Amino acid sequence: MTIVAYDKNQARALEGRVWDQVKRRDMRSAMALCQRLNAEFPSFAPGWRSASQLALKVNNPSVALAAIEKAVALELDNHEWLLQQALCLSKLGKVAQLTPLLARLQAAQLDNAYQCSSLALILAHAGDHAAALGYYEQAIEKEPNDAQHYYNAASSQRFLGEFEAADKNYTKAIALNPSDYEAYRVRSELKKQSANSNHIAELKSQLTKAKIDPRGQAQLAYALAKELEDLGETEASFRYVSMGAKARRSCMKYQPEGDIRVIDTLRDAFNESFMQGEHRGSNNREAIFILGLPRSGTTLVERIISSHSDVISAGELNNFSIEMMRQLQTVAGAGKPTKEALVALSTKIDFHALGEAYINSTRPLTGNSAHFIDKLPLNYLYAGLIHLALPNAKIINLKRHPLDSCYAMYKQLFKDAYPFSYDLEELGHYYLAYQRLMDHWHTVMPDVIHTVVYEDVVHDLEGQTRSLLSYCDLPWQDQCLRYYENDQVSTTASAVQVRQPVYTSSVGRWRQYREQLQPLIKVLEGGGVLIDDA
Repeated sequence: MTIVAYDKNQARALEGRVWDQVKRRDMRSAMALCQRLNAEFPSFAPGWRSASQLALKVNNPSVALAAIEKAVALELDNHEWLLQQALCLSKLGKVAQLTPLLARLQAAQLDNAYQCSSLALILAHAGDHAAALGYYEQAIEKEPNDAQHYYNAASSQRFLGEFEAADKNYTKAIALNPSDYEAYRVRSELKKQSANSNHIAELKSQLTKAKIDPRGQAQLAYALAKELEDLGETEASFRYVSMGAKARRSCMKYQPEGDIRVIDTLRDAFNESFMQGEHRGSNNREAIFILGLPRSGTTLVERIISSHSDVISAGELNNFSIEMMRQLQTVAGAGKPTKEALVALSTKIDFHALGEAYINSTRPLTGNSAHFIDKLPLNYLYAGLIHLALPNAKIINLKRHPLDSCYAMYKQLFKDAYPFSYDLEELGHYYLAYQRLMDHWHTVMPDVIHTVVYEDVVHDLEGQTRSLLSYCDLPWQDQCLRYYENDQVSTTASAVQVRQPVYTSSVGRWRQYREQLQPLIKVLEGGGVLIDDA
């Protein structure tokens, strides 16, 4: 790129105005000013970096990449530009370009904590939490009073199974930033609290603060509920679960009826006649889908199977739904169809193309492994499409006692998913819709989905493991019984539990809360669910 002389002070002043508009949440004005900045000062590399950052803020990584490449062309060795380029490549899944760039950045001497934490974030997105942890620790060395660095390091340690170290870093993050309420909650989940070692008094004190917002209240209430349950104080624990759930639900504009309509529309669209028609999917045999409701044992089964030498876990991927939506765009045309209309249109997509696109989209994570696991629970919605697109893929559905399953969801604060789980009656109605759909999939796809009962796994680990491996066409390997020694990263809500040998203490836990769960029980029994015999 040709470098043109310019007034740096004028360029910096205009760049400042860009970010002033961002602070005011006026993205349209910010982007207009940034376009002017780059038109008037095309040799001002920070202007192109600003354009890239703005593009990412509006979820346009292709434009973001094109902008930052102009900054890199102007200043080839600027680490901040290279890091922004790596972030864009990461979001676009361009592994062939990202891999050498990451190697170059890891070989470089980074200048400051921001650069170290930025590289750590990109490495974490790439699944390399061990390398990410090293850079978060470098960021701590450079900025020892920044709470976010300790939080980020603790998160990587949690995913890696380094729970004691994670506990210390979360505590340090809280000391530096007492209003980081998420840190309190995640710290509470790292171990079983005891009468002599817990954070109950600290959590109760934080909850009394007048200025705490509903999201912060939810974080603290869930943390307190978990620690009280650890100490056997079930009645108090449920009170705080309920407080946290109400606080979280108050932040949402969500109507479960919409989700339930979509679920019922799926049953109509993917009916028996359609599913038994002639369809051509991809012949790929690599994928193993583990699905069901969250907190039903999906992570436990994932760890068992991924302990096999021929299998890796790719985690909870959104890839299938993303590729499905791309295929839908080709048949939907202009306009904005309703969700129900999109379900109907999904029967008209090219299933072979969907299967191939999905497999190709997973390559950055799956590499050359013989098999990989996609453990996104909500893939149960797409079980019919998955089978049509990938008829040789294995599909495993987890089933758990309905009240243990529902209460496990209710007492878990999810980040941005499962909005139906914060109200007992809404949770009950959603569970019934889920059950109707799973019954439907088994009817229209007999012998396709392998159902695993969580209670059977914890009571007969070897027998269920043999059944799982047989279904997946995998030879027996003893290490699958020692799934808790599996060193693959776990980033789910069960990251702590799955590093422990199998235990049965969660079976029937709902019975301790029978009275409090009556609104849920009434909905389930009204829908025909037999509670005590389920």
